[in-house]
Amino acid sequence: MSSIEGEGEMKAMADKSTYDRLEKDVEAVKNDISALADQISEALNSLAGTARKEARRGYKQARSTADSLMTDVSKQGNAAFEAAQDAASTLEETLEDAIHQRPIAAIGLAVGLGFLIGVTWRR
Repeated sequence: MSSIEGEGEMKAMADKSTYDRLEKDVEAVKNDISALADQISEALNSLAGTARKEARRGYKQARSTADSLMTDVSKQGNAAFEAAQDAASTLEETLEDAIHQRPIAAIGLAVGLGFLIGVTWRR
């Protein structure tokens, strides 16, 4: 029976050795998973930081473009307003010159326009 007991002890030692090895392997896998989770967390944080920087950069660029566009529109509006004022001034000068050169024709034109406006207004 001593040989059976010896075999049992060897089997128990082998089982214990296998169990210890499996326990070490499981612990190594746990450590690897923990390290991998930390790496993923760092990568996500880095990605989020990069995304925030890109969003800020895009916002600043869009704001700069909008400001530039508003400045351009304002300049064009001012230029159009000045051109309209110049045209009105030129038209006024032209009308004054025409009235001074042909006063009777100007009076006739004013009476005719008044009559047309009056007829149109009645309807």
